[in-house]
Amino acid sequence: MTKLMLDMTERAGWTGAQAALGLVVVELADIPVWWAAPVALALSSAKGWVAGRLGRAGTASTLSATADPASPARGA
Repeated sequence: MTKLMLDMTERAGWTGAQAALGLVVVELADIPVWWAAPVALALSSAKGWVAGRLGRAGTASTLSATADPASPARGA
């Protein structure tokens, strides 16, 4: 799988998970469904913050440095 495909899959997967979790939260809290978008936004920001500290330095990616397309090529 190419680095681009890994990056796209990671982004799509996290977006889907954040959207689904946003819907679960508003259902459990019994609040209007339009709140799912701000909840998902907060989850996205939290994921980016955590990934920036635990993942590859300088990015919000959860991909490893070898799979992240933002990583410079070796010898570059």
